[in-house]
Amino acid sequence: MAEALRAALKCAISFKTAFPAISAILLVLGTAQMRAAEMPTDGKHTNSLGMKFVRIEPGSFMMGQKEGGDCDERPVHKVNITRPFYMAVTEVTNAQYEQFDASHKYMRGRRGLSKEDNEAIVFVDWNDAVRFCEWLSRKEGKPYRLPTEAEWEYACRAGTTTAFYTGDELPEKYYKQQEQEWEPKPVDLSVASTPPNPWGLYDMHGNVEEWCHDWYGPYTEAEQSDPVGRTHGDFRVARSGSHNTTVDCLRSANRLGTLPEDKHWLIGFRVVIGELPATAPLALPEPELWAQNVSQQPSDWSDGPDSKSPYFKGPDQYVKIPENSNGPLYSRHNHQPAITACPNGDLLAIWYSTTSEKSRKLTVLAARLRLGSEQWEQASTFWDAPDRNDHGNAVMWDGQDTIYHFNGLGTDGTWGKLALVMRTSTDNGVTWSKARLINPIHSLRHQVIAGPIKTRENYLIVACDAVTGGSGGSAVHVSRDNGLTWVDPGAGRPKPEFKAGETGAWIAGIHTGVAQLRDGRLMAFGRGDSIEGKMPRSISADMGNNWMYSASDFQPIGGGQRLVLLRLKEGPLFFASFCKDMTVTDDAGQFRTVRGLYGALSFDDGQTWPVRRLITDDKLAREAQTTDGDNFTLSPTSAEPHGYMAGTQAPDGVIHLISSWNHYAFNVAWLRTPMPAERQ
Repeated sequence: MAEALRAALKCAISFKTAFPAISAILLVLGTAQMRAAEMPTDGKHTNSLGMKFVRIEPGSFMMGQKEGGDCDERPVHKVNITRPFYMAVTEVTNAQYEQFDASHKYMRGRRGLSKEDNEAIVFVDWNDAVRFCEWLSRKEGKPYRLPTEAEWEYACRAGTTTAFYTGDELPEKYYKQQEQEWEPKPVDLSVASTPPNPWGLYDMHGNVEEWCHDWYGPYTEAEQSDPVGRTHGDFRVARSGSHNTTVDCLRSANRLGTLPEDKHWLIGFRVVIGELPATAPLALPEPELWAQNVSQQPSDWSDGPDSKSPYFKGPDQYVKIPENSNGPLYSRHNHQPAITACPNGDLLAIWYSTTSEKSRKLTVLAARLRLGSEQWEQASTFWDAPDRNDHGNAVMWDGQDTIYHFNGLGTDGTWGKLALVMRTSTDNGVTWSKARLINPIHSLRHQVIAGPIKTRENYLIVACDAVTGGSGGSAVHVSRDNGLTWVDPGAGRPKPEFKAGETGAWIAGIHTGVAQLRDGRLMAFGRGDSIEGKMPRSISADMGNNWMYSASDFQPIGGGQRLVLLRLKEGPLFFASFCKDMTVTDDAGQFRTVRGLYGALSFDDGQTWPVRRLITDDKLAREAQTTDGDNFTLSPTSAEPHGYMAGTQAPDGVIHLISSWNHYAFNVAWLRTPMPAERQ
């Protein structure tokens, strides 16, 4: 019977070109019959590639981990696996995968990993893994696929209820460089080199991460049978943990995930034999607060303050997170924000929230200030690749109907190995396109900095830190086709020396702000890498291919500080930064020394900055809060001392500036008004 079915399938394949519709029907019917006819029946199975499988019997288990687990592993809930399936005892190896795709040999040994035949395959994305399963199904006449997330955890636990199938701790004999490093250290990824679990499965705790079938989404409390994840999403689930990461990521319940197109040195896969459960996937949860009940009525921006009269408001706290929050919102550290106006008149701010900047527990949050409201709403999750460091983010409205979101996507808990991601929204930030890798290589030069711009040529410019430290330079990514394709003009070119009069392919300094000058050149300021004791300035006449360096007029800034550079609709350039001490003239003509956050205006494209103003409400001295709730003194001569600033100007002329904690709103008329004279 099996041989006859194989012959029918070969016949269908040969007819594919001439009779595609008939061929498709024959393939579906024939494959289904072969799968039903040729499922293994013994407790173990070995296929033609030498892949070994064990039969996993039906059963029930409690999925997730309450104590000591992550927030996305809760609520712990009962799951029933109602049908047997066969799981490969090891991850797919290089030798096995390359029988399907011989070209993968060129990926062996990248980053010093997975060189040999018997090492686990890496540098394969979710789609590669699915195509391998489809190829193997046709070759073997059996239903090969990726395991569901529930099947994977059920098989990993093998009847245990502890953090690992070895108990509450994982013995060191299972370790394969279980430390989080800036760069991965070479380690042997040979499969089955550590003891198996009680059901005979190897490498369920570590070696490489393993793709699962499911779209990632939150758990529910309800008991489930044969769950298959959510209907859709940005991220496909990965399990197991890997080499070159901390041991807690190797727990049975730990969940990871990334874009299905993402591939790097931590992720491989294993396969199962068995039909995918026919269970309907769960619908997506209710939208987050920032996406609920959002007006789609375009604002005419006519209700803004009179542009001829000084206007100032703030500081107002926009980071609103319940105390003692521990995921996915974290009350401990909120930082690196971005802000944009929306076509409907709302403001949308995003930033990352974490326990530590070098951590897998890092979530991008968002909050909305609705048109006409005086208060920012509570924060909620905006974008969160599970167990990845999503370091760096930006949002930008193009002034028409599109809002752009740019983000870094990490491999692990550091920001030195980021890929670059873009999404768009055409409904005021309510829904977003599928996240797309616009630079898929995990490397430096991808830590997104707030303040993307659209040039007069309609080019998109996104600045990114090119290094991991507090100085060293920045990159720009340029798209000339509205975000379809991107180039990094400085990629692969050596880091220059940042000296006055020198040129190079990088922007001087990190956390850069970029603006276009009236003659079409780009100008950028950066943190660190000071030139002649001043903040560095970089000018490019060829859209970021080459930069010339000089000293600016401004004091350099350091840790916990970031500048803003904007081209205002009135024409001037606006600059915001921090000073240790700066002399300004008050409205009585007296010189005053001020410190902290200030704004400046240039009317000659950055040659001079005659207007400089401390950004404060000019009221009597009092205690205020800055990054993560730290206190500072706010007064006419003392402003916020640090924060990662981000800014935007709305069509009504109001400049919106946010630190890592506060929101300030003001107009050009206010900036040009001298600070009040000292009270006697």
